[in-house]
Amino acid sequence: MSLDIIELTRARESRAAIEKLYIEMRHIFNSGSYSPSTISGRVLLEALHTLRPEIYGSIDDMEKVELNGLVYVMERLPKGIEQCRFLRLISDEGYSHSGFEVIIPAKRRRNCYKVDNDLMLVEVTRGRSEIYDILTHLTFMYNEAEKIKSHAFDKNGNKTKEWEQLEKIVEGNVKLTEHNRDLAFSHLSTLLGRTFEQTKQAFFRFEDTAPQNSGLFRIVYWLGKVAHAAEFENQPIQITFTPTLRDRIGHHIHGEQWATNIKKHLIEHKLLDRPIHIISANMHSVMNSLCALSALKEDFPDHKRAEDLAQELSKPNNQSLNNRVRQYAEQCGMLYLNDNSGTNISVQVFDTTLLDLSNLPVELKVNKEHIKKEKPVIIVMDYAFGEQAYETMDELLKPYKNANLLVKSISVMGKAGILHGGKGDLMIPSAHVFEGTADNYPLKNEFTKDDFKGSGLNVYEGAMISVLGTSLQNRDVLAYFRNSSWRAVGLEMEGAHYQKAIQAGSMIRNNVSSDITLRYAYYASDNPLLTGGTLSSGSLGTVGVKPTYLITTKILNKILNPK
Repeated sequence: MSLDIIELTRARESRAAIEKLYIEMRHIFNSGSYSPSTISGRVLLEALHTLRPEIYGSIDDMEKVELNGLVYVMERLPKGIEQCRFLRLISDEGYSHSGFEVIIPAKRRRNCYKVDNDLMLVEVTRGRSEIYDILTHLTFMYNEAEKIKSHAFDKNGNKTKEWEQLEKIVEGNVKLTEHNRDLAFSHLSTLLGRTFEQTKQAFFRFEDTAPQNSGLFRIVYWLGKVAHAAEFENQPIQITFTPTLRDRIGHHIHGEQWATNIKKHLIEHKLLDRPIHIISANMHSVMNSLCALSALKEDFPDHKRAEDLAQELSKPNNQSLNNRVRQYAEQCGMLYLNDNSGTNISVQVFDTTLLDLSNLPVELKVNKEHIKKEKPVIIVMDYAFGEQAYETMDELLKPYKNANLLVKSISVMGKAGILHGGKGDLMIPSAHVFEGTADNYPLKNEFTKDDFKGSGLNVYEGAMISVLGTSLQNRDVLAYFRNSSWRAVGLEMEGAHYQKAIQAGSMIRNNVSSDITLRYAYYASDNPLLTGGTLSSGSLGTVGVKPTYLITTKILNKILNPK
């Protein structure tokens, strides 16, 4: 059998596993509950083992706990979840007004509440994509818990020496010192099936977000303890979905409220009838590009480029400088709309007529006559999450009180996994292909490779795959999309959803003009086809500053200095 046929067969098996996961997760959600030990839980686990997602590394090796994957998952789940036997996924049901402490994971903006030692509530307001994300992470976490349990107890449930030592550290609250820490790492490495050095590295990775996780020792202890109780003490893990959550999913409740708040602010400040340019990006790059030079000119008189100022602002312990830029921006007419709808998507609104156009970074080229005549308004919305991109964009483009918004352009800057090149490189999509469906969205992208010529970054142009979740991707499927006639250059989670709202929703309903200008550009946060290049291997760090500000200034030039 040729290598191409083998790769194609593996890709088909992997895609079938993704489809099985997708179908089973929908079934679980509709049924209202499941346990990892039930048939549904086993179906999820078997599909995940077949898939072997790159982000979960050695999930299929039952002798070794996957430490990079564990760090990745625990940064996206609430602190203390490893201790809870009962997990309840809820909608926004009033717990923000309760006496329970709000727990927000380090790398996911979602409100969680630990009711007691056994029960954790996880608030879901961003659609089905968030549910799939959580269920996939939980399936991986409980798989690793089984590995820990098998190293910690014998077949009769008796404790090993290493587990007894870990128990003393966690339950006896033995303080780790330089004197005893190496001994503790040695015992822990046996429970993890990993080397001493790998265990030590994982410990310090958890220390990077210490206030938002329980630490490696407590996480390993409680995962093993809960798995042991489920098997030997008849205390199974139970995951449930509240009736309110099941009723609200798919009805745009949060997105409608979010969009209405924006439109009310536009009316209040007499901006609704002005030309509007929507940018989906972060909450710093547009603001810094437009306002940082003026705000910090006394601190950095020699910095004339947006990228140089961004490097300064991204340094640790520079929060005071960032606060000054935001305060200056608000004085120059920027409206900051903190989200209270549950979408977790903050918004900035810029009235370009109030900006100091005489003191901008050298990368920005502004046509002052155009600004004076057209008076464009820029709406910057923070990153959406998967399917939430459709909900928010669809609601934002709807008429308000029978009046259409005068949306002239929509620009999307995103992070994505790249299938060529490496971290920091650029991808310019010519189409969005929705994985696992027949929904494909060709687009007329105003951005081309030539817009980024001479930047010093590699630029790739082609189809982007919109995936159900980054944690479901494996090498075989990604290699198929790259090497086949799809000629895909990257993968992300929102593009097809944005384009569906713009194309299938708003253009057909005449909410926006059919000749609206679209700009999509992504920079690579990881390369899932490279060993050590996945998201679980660590953050992008300052590598992301250059591409972020390059794309941002290119977007702003198209808006402020149109040809």
